[in-house]
Amino acid sequence: MSEKVNIGDKAPDFELVKPDGGLFRLKDQLKDKNVVLYFYPKDNTPGCTKQACEFRDQYEVFKEHDAEVVGISGDSADSHEKFEQSHRLPFVLLSDKGNQVRNMFGVPRKFGIIPGRVTYVIDKNGIVRYIFNSMTKPLEHVKNALEVLKDIEKK
Repeated sequence: MSEKVNIGDKAPDFELVKPDGGLFRLKDQLKDKNVVLYFYPKDNTPGCTKQACEFRDQYEVFKEHDAEVVGISGDSADSHEKFEQSHRLPFVLLSDKGNQVRNMFGVPRKFGIIPGRVTYVIDKNGIVRYIFNSMTKPLEHVKNALEVLKDIEKK
């Protein structure tokens, strides 16, 4: 059963194994950073590659806004490692086999089968400040997340 995370909710904590074998825990990241958590359908597909490369190209700007970018899909750690290397991605991609984390956040599927593309901006207090759900506008995920981070800084 999946819950749907909404703006203003505390983000559910989770832990997944990173490609290097270490553990990624959301709560550890939130100690000193905002987190831009993006769920995407599949490595090496046109939209997902565009989105990942745009996050890569803007990565330094995200860091300037005290944010870490984290991508999650159901692909294997091996697939993620190849995807990261071929596109020189500076952020971690996590494998969510069985879609447990996707379900925790309530990320919908398109046509009931294709894993959705949803981005969450989570502030340092663990509060979800923004959610963007669009399969067809992968670049807007990046642009919108940056705008939200700028607004968080102003407050």
